[in-house]
Amino acid sequence: MATSTRENSDHDGEIRLWREEEWWIAKDVETGVTTQGDSRDDALENLDEAVALHRGEIGREPTDAELEASGIDPVDNSTGGREPPDVLE
Repeated sequence: MATSTRENSDHDGEIRLWREEEWWIAKDVETGVTTQGDSRDDALENLDEAVALHRGEIGREPTDAELEASGIDPVDNSTGGREPPDVLE
């Protein structure tokens, strides 16, 4: 397991990278976003994209046409009065 070296605390922009069996794992400490890849570069590229998605810097809501093409009725596509599950936040 990776640890921070200075005063045993997290640092701004800290990324942890380690190997588990055939995968490289990359974690953005601040957001907790974690990804994997076949290589170190792949894991870090995946992490960059995942953190940008997490922060809302890339990505968008699907259009009604895209939902319909996937077999989803846009009118029925809502969470109602409930909060979405944590995995969708």
